[in-house]
Amino acid sequence: MKIKLLFYSIYFCLPLFVFGQENAEKKEKRELNEIVIPDSLAYSKNYSQRIQRLINDPLTPSKAAFYSAIIPGLGQAYLGKAWKIPIIYAAMGTSFYYYNLQNGQMKEYRRAYKKRLNGVFNDRFLETDIPLTDEQLLIGMDFHKNYRDMAMLFLAASYMLNILEANVSAHLLQFNVNEDLSINPDLIFDEQQRGIRLALRF
Repeated sequence: MKIKLLFYSIYFCLPLFVFGQENAEKKEKRELNEIVIPDSLAYSKNYSQRIQRLINDPLTPSKAAFYSAIIPGLGQAYLGKAWKIPIIYAAMGTSFYYYNLQNGQMKEYRRAYKKRLNGVFNDRFLETDIPLTDEQLLIGMDFHKNYRDMAMLFLAASYMLNILEANVSAHLLQFNVNEDLSINPDLIFDEQQRGIRLALRF
């Protein structure tokens, strides 16, 4: 039994050692302190002239953010990413719609409450199956006021994210990298210096 176990262990582990070895003759020699600086223009040759001007202009992120601050979505159109404009206006339009809806409901509750304080009882909340009391009118007014304020915060957040997105997109447009983003770690044993150096090549 032990002999079979030993045999199977050697049988399965031997190929790992064989395939794990490298042919030293096929391995290229690298200079120890070699620094490779790729040509960044080689990766932007497929860009149009307009996009290339945006990449080379250091003020492009500031301009994109400024345009989006004036008119939401204008910065995205300036960068050639007009497909983002419907998303921006959908977020802002939805927030604005709910702001108007909740604001109108809050004002209706407030008007009914003020009329009752002045002795006028002709609001629509008295015509329901269960008429609302004055305290319930105040609760309803606070409820719609809170949701109105939340809609306003979402509207402001959508506007600010529109500016931030234009700025970040412009920065990413200028961040040219090679399409090959793989990382190849190389352990280099320096004979002149003690220790091991780990080199990562992108």
